[in-house]
Amino acid sequence: MRLHLLGVNGPFPASGGATSGYLLEAGDQVLQLDLGAGVLGRLTALYPPESLDALLISHWHFDHTSDLLPLIYRLQALGKVLPVYGPEDGASEIRRIAAGASCLDLHAVKAGEELSLGSVRVRVCPARHPVPGVGYRIEAEGKAFGYTGDTNTLPALADSYRGCDLLLADGLFPEEKWAESLPHLSAALAAELARDAGVGRLVLTHLHPAHAPGLLLREARAVFREVSVAEAGADLTL
Repeated sequence: MRLHLLGVNGPFPASGGATSGYLLEAGDQVLQLDLGAGVLGRLTALYPPESLDALLISHWHFDHTSDLLPLIYRLQALGKVLPVYGPEDGASEIRRIAAGASCLDLHAVKAGEELSLGSVRVRVCPARHPVPGVGYRIEAEGKAFGYTGDTNTLPALADSYRGCDLLLADGLFPEEKWAESLPHLSAALAAELARDAGVGRLVLTHLHPAHAPGLLLREARAVFREVSVAEAGADLTL
């Protein structure tokens, strides 16, 4: 597998940055995970969006889905249809637009489901966020990749991502800013998840522009050594 980090910020981009968006080459599939603000242009520089095998949405907040709107124009212009998977969310305006777009083949998913996309197995994982959300575990060619989407603590997370070679996890908060009532993990809690799940490597993402990446990295490494902070434009091989 090969993972391209296209956008790594949240809930808004840093100067010159982009919010959540990750391109994954897995087995015989090319999958896009989320499509936040500023991601579509970066994706297009690497791969034609209309040729994707699927778009996997973790949840329908704008910083994970806003570039789906101009993607609709591109697909319509080219006469293409793209399969899109994501959770139900009756309050989401973007999901309502996606459901009405003939160029998108929208499939509702929920935690516990499994998808077969070509040779790739996708397990839909739970998440805890203010809106309906999921994560994804993707397995191909003997490797396993996990993406938490946006989540705070949840007992089922460790089992969901157990043994993943690489876990891309929401680690937005430094410890002093985190609280149980907030919608994201801290970097240290993401590291605890990686440790408890026995993953090979952890990459912290959903980086808030106001929080220093170096601090997040130090706090995570105090718990789990094989950790790095996501950098837009980086490619990672599993």
